[in-house]
Amino acid sequence: MTIAGNKSQFLFAALAGMFIAMLGIAVFTEQYFFVAVPFSVLLFYAGWQNRNLFFFLLLASLPFSFEYNFSSGLGTDIPDEFLMLLVSILFLAYWLYSPKAISKNVLQHPLLLLLLTGMCWMLFTVLFSTNKQISLKYLLAKGWYIGAFVAAPLIVFKDKKAITIASIVLAGSMMVVTVIALLRHYQTGFSFATINDAVNPFFRNHVNYSALLVCIIPVLVAIFQLSKKKNIKLLLIGAIIVALVALFFSYARGAWLAMVAGAAAYWLLKKRLLFYSYIAAIIITISLLFWIKGNDRYLQYAPDYKTTIFHKDFSEHLISTYKLKDVSTAERFYRWIAGVRMIKDNWLTGYGPNTFYNNYKGYTVPAYKTWVSDNPEHSTVHNYFFLNAIEQGIPGLLFFLLLLGAMIYYAQKLYHRIKDVFYKAVAIVTGVILTMIMVLNFLSDLIETDKIGSLFFLCLAALIVSDVNTRVNKEPDLNGN
Repeated sequence: MTIAGNKSQFLFAALAGMFIAMLGIAVFTEQYFFVAVPFSVLLFYAGWQNRNLFFFLLLASLPFSFEYNFSSGLGTDIPDEFLMLLVSILFLAYWLYSPKAISKNVLQHPLLLLLLTGMCWMLFTVLFSTNKQISLKYLLAKGWYIGAFVAAPLIVFKDKKAITIASIVLAGSMMVVTVIALLRHYQTGFSFATINDAVNPFFRNHVNYSALLVCIIPVLVAIFQLSKKKNIKLLLIGAIIVALVALFFSYARGAWLAMVAGAAAYWLLKKRLLFYSYIAAIIITISLLFWIKGNDRYLQYAPDYKTTIFHKDFSEHLISTYKLKDVSTAERFYRWIAGVRMIKDNWLTGYGPNTFYNNYKGYTVPAYKTWVSDNPEHSTVHNYFFLNAIEQGIPGLLFFLLLLGAMIYYAQKLYHRIKDVFYKAVAIVTGVILTMIMVLNFLSDLIETDKIGSLFFLCLAALIVSDVNTRVNKEPDLNGN
């Protein structure tokens, strides 16, 4: 009998013995989750033999995943959160087994160090959280996000082929979901009132759907530019057109704005102005914040409770937005004002990760209250920058701004330093996507979601890989060469 045959028999016998033992323990203790242990071991072994395949499977699952609540206090995204946890464990185990899988240059990269510094501060704020249990759960979830979308790609993205496969898998998966949504939306005449039904269950609403869709368009464009076969180019032209049509019928103002910002970012990055524009945007935002807060000017723009309504006609929806009578816009102001007042009272360590909902209602201003202010969905402040300052204090916001600014800086720097066409495309696409994510998160907190949060961390990993693999006179790269 061959060595391979002996190994297979040994594994089968070991798993069978483990199953029998766990079954006995489960029956004796009446704790039947023990039966899952051998299947978990088998899944881990399969993943160990096919790590990259499981990572690509995770990327493919992102657009298809849906929210599921096991109880009022326990919800998750299926299947991507389970795959995130599995991928994180697999690649952490592999890194411990083979430390050279991630090179010294990668581990010492400024972007990775900034990310870890921000995570350390987040851990520190958990100690001062108003609800330590909720904050600790959030920190653990954040950990496997980073494991799956930073640590894993730093090992997987050893060459251009792996990055290309990842891009095609994610973009292709999103396009399948987009076509499904378009066909379902077509059946209701592409009406504004039915867009959320068309994207359900894959996306909570049209905002989440349009956010991922708009971020995938630069990826499609880059794949088109790098492709050499005519039939592939024609297919990609069709995909880009479908994506643009779907974006239009998503009726998402934030995504449309992000598309414009992305186009501007493309031009600014080429002119070496994107990083300076980022700094200017921060200064302007802070100035406007102080101006509208001074002398309580914000009270002059308080909406009429009776006229802040949700419109089923999109043209009326746009008009009401311009007049500040749209309920979603008014509700954002309601929570932003509460957020600013919260920061003032607890500016150093914040209220703790994922605790905004538990604390904000005592800081709201009744003049901005709307008919959806009861917030049955337990949604947050609808601005990721505010959310960081509220939950992790001003230092938490500064760490995030530093990380985001450093990522934009590296995208611009790498684009102009790199000569390789492929990595040049990675740099500019990353810069455009980061700008889009920044705009989207000024109106939402989508980095907390599996769809956009994963993309943000993938951009971080892509920048580190592009930098390390294109350095002149560098140390051993991701391949150990």
